[in-house]
Amino acid sequence: MTNPPNPLSALGSLPGLPPGTVVTTRPDRRPLRRTRPGKPLLWVSDRPVDAGATASYRDRPDLAAAGLQAVLLQERRGLEEWWRTRGLRPERMSDPDGHHAEPVLRAFWNAVIPDPEEEGEDGEELIAPFGRDWPGLAQPPSPAPDGRDPEAAARALTDELIGTGFLAAPRLALVPAGRGADVPAAMGWCGPANHEQDTALVSAVLRSWEDRFGARVIALGFDELHVSVAAPPRTLADALPVAAEHFAFAPDNVWQGSGSVRAYAEEAVAGAAHWSFWWD
Repeated sequence: MTNPPNPLSALGSLPGLPPGTVVTTRPDRRPLRRTRPGKPLLWVSDRPVDAGATASYRDRPDLAAAGLQAVLLQERRGLEEWWRTRGLRPERMSDPDGHHAEPVLRAFWNAVIPDPEEEGEDGEELIAPFGRDWPGLAQPPSPAPDGRDPEAAARALTDELIGTGFLAAPRLALVPAGRGADVPAAMGWCGPANHEQDTALVSAVLRSWEDRFGARVIALGFDELHVSVAAPPRTLADALPVAAEHFAFAPDNVWQGSGSVRAYAEEAVAGAAHWSFWWD
């Protein structure tokens, strides 16, 4: 049976792309056999891209038709071009189709809630107003009169984060994936490895956020993820269950950030068009 062509093979017929390089998986070194070359994994621009040009790639129908999703890759000192040297292990990842957000987040929650014998009242305060039981998925907000199209929200946030220098010198990447939420799993991104090594579970949650909140993956760093949100919860009451999901998804946002789920809901969820996550 002939394998279907990799979507990256269509790059030569796509006009207007900046100079770039195809990143491959690690070569296949099997005992007593010749080394097989790595498989094409993603394409990355050779130089940083600016705000206007970057946002425009999200709108290109030829990229979607080719099965490619546009995302930014962010470097940091000591981790330049991390996508070439470390951080990508696609062979470790399962298929997002095999997972669902609710049981994934429930398992994450049960793994990170404080031990009452060790944390006592401090642990209770950290997850208040919730108890130790998983509170369930947050309900999507009702459509707001000023609600934005998710792709428009993604373009606007991309321009803002590059224009303000929050994302300094990002590279454009094109990743073979059916939808933006699947990009982390498709490229074998290992950013959350200290929390979860199978990034397909992360993509399953991102799919749910796409559907419920108009979220879009816009940028990945070595251990950080940036998401635009077209329909964020507006009130603290609506933001709290979303904050519980975020705590389960990326507990360092609370543990080493806001300090409690309630404070995190107030500071980083209610009305926020940008959700950012990092894993220590």
